[in-house]
Amino acid sequence: MMADFVAGAVGGAFGVAVGYPLDTIKVRIQTQRAYNGVWHCMRSTYKREKISGFFKGMSMPVSTVSVSSSIIFGTYRNCLHKICKLRYGNAEVKPSKLDIFASGYAAGAVQVVVTSPADVAKVRLQTQMHPHPSIQSASLVSKPKYHGPVHCLMTIVREEGFLGLYKGCSALMCRDCPSFATYFLSYAVLREWLVPAGQNTPEAVGVLLSGGCAGILAWTLVTPMDVIKARLQVDGLGQQKYRGVLHCITKSVKQEGVRVLFKGLGLNCLRAFPVNMVVFFTYEMILKLTKQLAT
Repeated sequence: MMADFVAGAVGGAFGVAVGYPLDTIKVRIQTQRAYNGVWHCMRSTYKREKISGFFKGMSMPVSTVSVSSSIIFGTYRNCLHKICKLRYGNAEVKPSKLDIFASGYAAGAVQVVVTSPADVAKVRLQTQMHPHPSIQSASLVSKPKYHGPVHCLMTIVREEGFLGLYKGCSALMCRDCPSFATYFLSYAVLREWLVPAGQNTPEAVGVLLSGGCAGILAWTLVTPMDVIKARLQVDGLGQQKYRGVLHCITKSVKQEGVRVLFKGLGLNCLRAFPVNMVVFFTYEMILKLTKQLAT
């Protein structure tokens, strides 16, 4: 089962690289009220910070997402095997949809412990507005508060305590558990549907489509909690506005309407398709390769 951890790590790293610019735009739209929409945010980011502005804080997610993706896929597959062995006496038997859903839910819960600090640092860096050196005036613009992922984490611990690294953790848990349960279940169902007649496994196109659609379905379900999670994580910057998940939901809806809970939904879906195409395709290819090398 070690192959699942390795395949998940590589797939996750490729996925981050593909979807990170859109993720930055999504986070800024969700947490800041200065933008009129996606294109306005993109233009403003490029005008002020150039291309580097779209990749702020990426070094942390690439490394940590590799770890968290490894944990997600490894936990999912191992949990699925254990459930099948307990329920049916054979780990290789075809699992039920409930088995897949439960394993995905467990994978989401386990990885939150690892991803929360990195996710907080990512969001803080993504929402930190600082002009590109080529267009800034040093005499008029203050230096950025955070100089990179590690400095960001250290600053949070110093100013907010160790628990500051887990701001929004409850919202992250509420987002990731149902998200990964839906993610793995929809992928399994779509993958099975797209298996050509007379074959046991889908072709590359089937894997790509299944992964992309699974990502869209999962993000459509959890975007409201993703908005709340991002706002709670940024809440350490300046005066604290939210007392918790429910207070953040009610205050955000009261001030900006119900639509605020779906900020970034289009971007999430636009980003989810190519990212999860890459994640699942890479994952399946590495598993296939390891099986071939083992024989």
